[in-house]
Amino acid sequence: MAQDPQFTQFYAAPIYLNHGFAGNTTQARATINYRNQWPAMPGKFISYAAAFDYNLDALNSGFAVALQQDRAGTAALRSSNIALHYSYTLRVSRKLALKPGVYFSYTFRNVDQTDLVFGDQLIYDNPVSNSNQSFSAEPVRYPDLGTGLVGYMKNWWAGMAFHHLNRPNQSLIEGEARLPMRFSMHGGYNFVISQNVKKQQISSVTAVAHYKAQGKWDQVDIGAYYRYKIITAGFYYRGLPLFKNNTYAQPNHDAIAALIGFQYKDLAFGYSYDLTISKLITDSGGSHEISLKWEIASEKKKRKRRRSKFLIPCAKF
Repeated sequence: MAQDPQFTQFYAAPIYLNHGFAGNTTQARATINYRNQWPAMPGKFISYAAAFDYNLDALNSGFAVALQQDRAGTAALRSSNIALHYSYTLRVSRKLALKPGVYFSYTFRNVDQTDLVFGDQLIYDNPVSNSNQSFSAEPVRYPDLGTGLVGYMKNWWAGMAFHHLNRPNQSLIEGEARLPMRFSMHGGYNFVISQNVKKQQISSVTAVAHYKAQGKWDQVDIGAYYRYKIITAGFYYRGLPLFKNNTYAQPNHDAIAALIGFQYKDLAFGYSYDLTISKLITDSGGSHEISLKWEIASEKKKRKRRRSKFLIPCAKF
């Protein structure tokens, strides 16, 4: 019944969010993301993501390579994948651009069977279960495909992405367990509050939203963050308050999150904490998330970017 890993700082994991964000930078960018979800519960849910992308102006193209791993539960159910992403910039007008993107990834999925306890072991007090024979001795491997699109102007952007278009079979035992397609829509608007004489932003407020759906489950992240020079602070809500969830027929509230971020030259750091507001509020311990981003660009590229009238809004966290 579970879904793909999620990041509260979804714009700090742009390649994981939407393939159209590949190359969405002055020249090159490296990102690292870490999430520890519900640390107070037995069997933590820990997710990692790392990506490197490059903007090739001469071809209006962006390229990215990304790594992602998710560990879930006491038996260390582990999914690891490597992905290649490509995007192309279509300049519709002097102010509007579209960036379609695609990805191809390869996933390895396995579980540590030594940490599993089966019913026949409890009934007959057997050290070994016959159920172990149902599991594959080797990790499950499968290719995965997806596509996405981002549109943007000077102060706003909006996009959608489709993951797992081929719905691969991820079953660790006999039979099929097709991975449901994940669909997301996201966007934001940057409200500039103050600028210096060079028209560089000093302070701003950015409103963001992210809707995601996989199988019969869906949620919305909505929030805003305030940026003043090198410091960013934000607040998010996650859930669907007007709709009831599919399991308990109760309002779909998940979490509220607070974010703090710092930027020193080309290096950005973000930390967020999710306060659980669902039925798990007393048991989960919330969620911790850390993001790091390093933008790499020559002085020539930076000067060219500053002179350009066609800038992509900077969605950081």
